[in-house]
Amino acid sequence: MTAQWLRQVSLIVADDAGNGLDLSQMRVRFTVTRGDIRTPHSAVIRVNNLAAKTAQRIEKEFTRVQLQAGYPGTMSSIFQGEIVQKRVGREDPLSTYLDVVAADGDQAFNFGVINTTLAAGWTQQDVYQALLKAMKPYGIVAGFAPPFPSVQGARGKPMFGMVRDQLQILAQALNSSWYVQDGKLNIVPLYGYIDGDATVLTSKTGMVGMPQKNLNGGIGVRCLLNPAIAPGRLIQLDNASIQDAAISVDYTAINFVPETDADGFYRVLAVNHIGDTRGQEWYSEIVCLARDDPGPPNAALLGFVNG
Repeated sequence: MTAQWLRQVSLIVADDAGNGLDLSQMRVRFTVTRGDIRTPHSAVIRVNNLAAKTAQRIEKEFTRVQLQAGYPGTMSSIFQGEIVQKRVGREDPLSTYLDVVAADGDQAFNFGVINTTLAAGWTQQDVYQALLKAMKPYGIVAGFAPPFPSVQGARGKPMFGMVRDQLQILAQALNSSWYVQDGKLNIVPLYGYIDGDATVLTSKTGMVGMPQKNLNGGIGVRCLLNPAIAPGRLIQLDNASIQDAAISVDYTAINFVPETDADGFYRVLAVNHIGDTRGQEWYSEIVCLARDDPGPPNAALLGFVNG
């Protein structure tokens, strides 16, 4: 187990040509929001007491941001995406700040369009490749995808409109969800997960407090910031540490208590990374489900992602 101390962060802002500025030595505070939903992942990053010329340069020149965090030996990317707002202000008479608000795949989500027709004999793999081609101008590349069925379409297939809408149609046909993470398009089965080793969470590996079942169908877990934890991946918990939800007896209440996995494996639905390089916060807040738990009938778990 890698020692979880001496926190590290790397914050780079860059222009469209790839010219960057390293802000890692400043005080950096951030909240990164990631989930297995198509709404772009987001980051709100605050940097304190930049020189006025540096802050002005960032406001005028830079369009992208990359944030890495963790501990020595484990630091890796927790966010990269397009800057959508830069804001300069003061916390008090002595302290200034620059806020950077960014979204991952924002341009592709809001402006990506497709207008093509696939010839008869097309497969879902062809649909996927056509959508990737339409997202390429926005810097989006292939990430995780499940095996595609080999069934062929008997007629040509017209594809037009917003790429995000066509991706939703494809994901529904595959019984999957889709999202962009670190510039990669991921399509993950609703009851599946991305291949790879599960991250073991115990009090010895960084878990803070006890996992808690919640009535809207998820299990909440808090741990020291861990960049390996991401939507679609597995974590492993000791089932004995998971606290039961307190159900409501109100006649209007809908109680949906999540299941536990017999082997302790849980797939991550959402994770918020929260950090302060010169403060107390340095956590990953996770919402997960048992590996084979389908979740609530309406999969209404967005409160975890946004709250």
